[in-house]
Amino acid sequence: MELEDLIRDVPDFPSPGIIFKDITPLLSSPEALDTVQKQLADRYTDMNIDKVVGIESRGFIFGSPLARDLGAGFIPARKPGKLPCKTIERSYSLEYGTNTICMHTDAIDSNEKIVIIDDLLATGGTMAATCNLVEQLGGVIVETCTIIELEFLEGRKKLESRPFHTLIRY
Repeated sequence: MELEDLIRDVPDFPSPGIIFKDITPLLSSPEALDTVQKQLADRYTDMNIDKVVGIESRGFIFGSPLARDLGAGFIPARKPGKLPCKTIERSYSLEYGTNTICMHTDAIDSNEKIVIIDDLLATGGTMAATCNLVEQLGGVIVETCTIIELEFLEGRKKLESRPFHTLIRY
């Protein structure tokens, strides 16, 4: 199965000049969704992952079942005002603006092994900010992971030396 065939381009979304990579056709295919989840679970099964951090909101789609498959906990990284308890936060730049990501202060214990997942790596700001939060809480990032990477935006550079894995590259 070619996962790339199930990603559609949406021009001028969310703003003019942006070509959005839409994963909803992939999500609507049970076979494709199963393929993605199996690839992710196979990759991390032997890494003794303690927690999977999913970045709002599409990282939740892949992160929750991955955590279940690994016997790990799931931690949501969310936008401000969405988490009910005490949080830490980090602001970052996007290819089309700025945003902030938050996590509960008690989400990760010191030295827990963490995989961070999102649907797409563009400029790397969201992923890098989430990495900083995980490390601030004492987590050890085993790897960062996305379904799609837009290589031409060079988001990997913002991840510095942190390991990164993706399934699809554009």
